[in-house]
Amino acid sequence: MKLSNSFVATTMLSLMFLTGCAGYAPNDRLIGEKSEKVIQVLGKPSSELNSEGGSVLIFPRGPRGKHTYFVYLDQDGKAVRWAQVLDEKNFALIKPGMHRDEVVTIIGEAKDTYGLARDRGYVWNYRYVNSHCLWFNIEFSKDNLVRSTGFSKVPECRFRG
Repeated sequence: MKLSNSFVATTMLSLMFLTGCAGYAPNDRLIGEKSEKVIQVLGKPSSELNSEGGSVLIFPRGPRGKHTYFVYLDQDGKAVRWAQVLDEKNFALIKPGMHRDEVVTIIGEAKDTYGLARDRGYVWNYRYVNSHCLWFNIEFSKDNLVRSTGFSKVPECRFRG
């Protein structure tokens, strides 16, 4: 079977576009790879944090962040593990009095935020995968300290009468 030149060219062009796109989530094939390769595969991280013996690359995903992936790097800049951090186990670690920076080291920054009236602070909302149409909320004081946490219905799930 002989393939036309236009078919071959179209196929090659499609493959170039597909391989040039950033991936949505990390996988175990990234373990042992340098940070440059991780960034090539996943795109630019939203931030990088220093941690004991290395650093963490943070990759929030989805509209309003239903997933946030942390890729942990050793002191040589090689990936040693990764985790999806938006879950109820990690949300339970967020306690009143914690500083905003501590929250970021556990679950990253929220994509959905709003300020409170009379300069009382602000709220971060985290969408995450769950069967109850909930998101996790953190209320911060104007001094960047956690005032309270809780769960509420995401806007599209609230009853509208």
